[in-house]
Amino acid sequence: MAIFGPRGRDAFLARLRFGYRRFAAQAARPGVPRFHRVAGKRRRQCPCLDHADHEQRGVEASAGGDALRPGDLPAGRDPCEKPVPAGTFDPVGPSAPTHHQHIGEFSVTLSKRALFLIFPVVLLGYLLAALSVYFAQERSIQALEKAKLSQRLEHAGAVFQNEVQRSKSFLNALLNGNVLRQFVAETDERYRVTALGARLQESIKSLSEDPIAYISFAILNSKAEPEYYYENSWDPFAEIDEPQRDLARKLTAGKRLSDLTYLEPTGDRPRIVFSLFVDPVTFGRPMPSNKANALLMQIAVLPDRFLAMQAALKKEYGADIVLQPWPLAVTDKLSAGTPLGTQLYATIVVPDAYFEAQVMRRKVLLACGALAMSLISIFLIVLLIRRFITGPIASLDADVTAVMNGERDDIRDMDEAGEIGRLTHNIRELHSQSAHSLRLVQQNSWTDTLTGINNRGRFNALAAGVVEKAVASGEKCSLLFIDIDNFKFVNDKHGHDVGDDLLKTLAVRIGQTVAAITRRRRLEPAILARLSGDEFAVLVRSNPGEGTVREISNAILALFDGGFEVSGKSYPVTASIGVAICPDDATNIAELISNADAAMYQAKSGGRNRSSRFSRALHDKRTRLRQIQEELRGLDPDEQFRLVYMPIVNVRGQVTGCEALLRWHSPVLGAVTPDEFVPIAESSGLFTKIDWWVINKAMSDCRQLKALFGQDTVLAINISSAELHSHALGDYLSDCAARHQLEPRSIDIELTETFAVKISDQLRQNIKELRHKGFRLSIDDFGAGYTSIQQIIDYAADTIKLDRALVTNLTASHSLSVLKAVVALCHAKDMAVIGEGVDTPEKLAMLTAAGCDRFQGYLISKPLSLDDLAIWALTRTAQHVKDRSADERSGSARRSSSREAHR
Repeated sequence: MAIFGPRGRDAFLARLRFGYRRFAAQAARPGVPRFHRVAGKRRRQCPCLDHADHEQRGVEASAGGDALRPGDLPAGRDPCEKPVPAGTFDPVGPSAPTHHQHIGEFSVTLSKRALFLIFPVVLLGYLLAALSVYFAQERSIQALEKAKLSQRLEHAGAVFQNEVQRSKSFLNALLNGNVLRQFVAETDERYRVTALGARLQESIKSLSEDPIAYISFAILNSKAEPEYYYENSWDPFAEIDEPQRDLARKLTAGKRLSDLTYLEPTGDRPRIVFSLFVDPVTFGRPMPSNKANALLMQIAVLPDRFLAMQAALKKEYGADIVLQPWPLAVTDKLSAGTPLGTQLYATIVVPDAYFEAQVMRRKVLLACGALAMSLISIFLIVLLIRRFITGPIASLDADVTAVMNGERDDIRDMDEAGEIGRLTHNIRELHSQSAHSLRLVQQNSWTDTLTGINNRGRFNALAAGVVEKAVASGEKCSLLFIDIDNFKFVNDKHGHDVGDDLLKTLAVRIGQTVAAITRRRRLEPAILARLSGDEFAVLVRSNPGEGTVREISNAILALFDGGFEVSGKSYPVTASIGVAICPDDATNIAELISNADAAMYQAKSGGRNRSSRFSRALHDKRTRLRQIQEELRGLDPDEQFRLVYMPIVNVRGQVTGCEALLRWHSPVLGAVTPDEFVPIAESSGLFTKIDWWVINKAMSDCRQLKALFGQDTVLAINISSAELHSHALGDYLSDCAARHQLEPRSIDIELTETFAVKISDQLRQNIKELRHKGFRLSIDDFGAGYTSIQQIIDYAADTIKLDRALVTNLTASHSLSVLKAVVALCHAKDMAVIGEGVDTPEKLAMLTAAGCDRFQGYLISKPLSLDDLAIWALTRTAQHVKDRSADERSGSARRSSSREAHR
């Protein structure tokens, strides 16, 4: 009984004691005494359950201790009864029930009671469980169906809005084109209908994504009369129908200048009609007062995909999608709603019969299951009670009684067939199940849910053991850090499902490839894991000198030859692999992963689709970058930063401006180039302090620059791309200019061309504010790889600075015509052009021939401090005076020679 604990044991014994006393009270009827009285002491009958047991072992006599044989007992005496000495009362006779008869009566009574007590409880329990499951499933089904309905309706709404956006884009494309303008402006009706009408029709066809898809375009006058109508359909004589004309009349009579309508004409398919009033002169939106003179443009498209989704929803749910100008009211029914546009909502309310049909089957199953399980449970419980409860409890009752009577000092241990054994067995089973569940949880926590291979946690645990063993034994292991190039593009373009399939397929193929090589080389299996996103790791237990790592790297890269094929379709992804060796490159798993990651980025920067080994140079580079970041956080700009200035000259050689360039000399790192610290400062958010120091310092030096080169000298200041998003940039520039008494037009803010790659609304607003405050704007490093011709057209700037690499390439290839075209395009946008990197007379001559306005480069001057710049200016002035004097003397000599020859 130790398994119950002391309190549980006492409670269990108390229950048995109470049951036995009730049993004794029922058995002690008048004339049927249960106890023998011997010498004033009450004794109980033997609690044994098997007579044969006593017949084989014999029974001790109550006096003398002699063993009795079965034949020595009187006739009719129960062999389990103790003999009664002479003179004692012995009621045992044919009418008195024996001890075993009472044990059987006890078992039957307990079984019946157990049956009557357990059956309703079990039945009620199963019914309550079935009801709980039913209500839980009902809520789950309702939530699931509602989420499913909302998702499908939102999908249909997205398709609808896509059709609306397509019609708007279509109309905007026509309005931005010249054909529609010529058609509206043409006064010759015949020419407009024939020639221009045909051109307009061709424009509409060319803008249509699907040549056979229905689309109509109508131009209506102020009286809602069509002046032009074209319909891409099988009817060559189609005319605008009456519902659409009624809509036009309604819009003409109203105040709205644009409208989106979902027309459902009787007997015809529904259409999406986008209407827009256009001023015939400006081709923009007319003033409300001039609406009477405006033309009404209407684009109508057939939402085929939306209608197909509507039909599918109706077929499944038995309800139509209703389009109405108000949102869906809150209701307990299965319903959903989604906005389609301004004052247009799609709603659907599913009949109750649909949901009832979904849950009816579960009702029947749960009811039948509850009844069946109740019957089965009762049947099994009765069997178990008879086998494992009544018998062991009767035996335990006898032992308890013996202990109560002082005949025994303890209760005998129960064998495995008894209650304690079953409980022990159940506990053992429970432990086994718990251990199994723990293994499953552990397995799930160590496995990547998408690919089924090891996750980062499991990899760290396994790899750490391998690395520790390799360090301790002097062996080597290699880590391959694999990153998928261009995966984000595939994921964004083709969807996350395709991206997931690609990762799963890749995990399988990498595993097969690595396993084949390790088996062939008779190596221990490699450890493969997905670390995160599109990053994988392979830990190979092999000496790098054996060529295993190189073979595995090449085999993995070969998987991407010609694209990576998944489900019969090829995707343009490659792999960059970084390799780190233990213990050569690292002695712990964290450092090994970090070094392999750095080597992977080295492979990416080297052109991708290749492998790269971690090297000491790469380690030194990472260490230097980390030191740069640490120094940037604590530096004082006034102590370590300085500005140098690079002159900018015009075609006559006059200095028109100077570009401020930042230089950093660290007492710890020495000279640090801008190419090193600028990207780190921008990525770590430290460039605000640097930018503002440069702005203030450059403006404070501007007076000296103007004193050297004239009051019209322009100061060019580079601003980081990160700082351009700051709200405070414009105010700070204005405050600095006012503090140093500078005109904003004398300050040129240079923006690197990368700013135009992903221009945000805030960035656009900041640029607009800078121009409004009067500052000049320049696009620096044009042609370095980001800016397109379209961006030159879109983003207004005062100056374009041609990148030195572009100038060098065009000069080397003698592409004067290309350079002229670029310069002419900038001039057409009223932008001045500065050629950077002018370090040879050939570049200067070619840029001059191309029409470049100003020049900058080492041929003119390298970046100089203010003092050196003053010396350079004096030297340049003296040189100009000397050249002018030489030119004048040469001219005088030529004139004298000419006069002599004339004489």
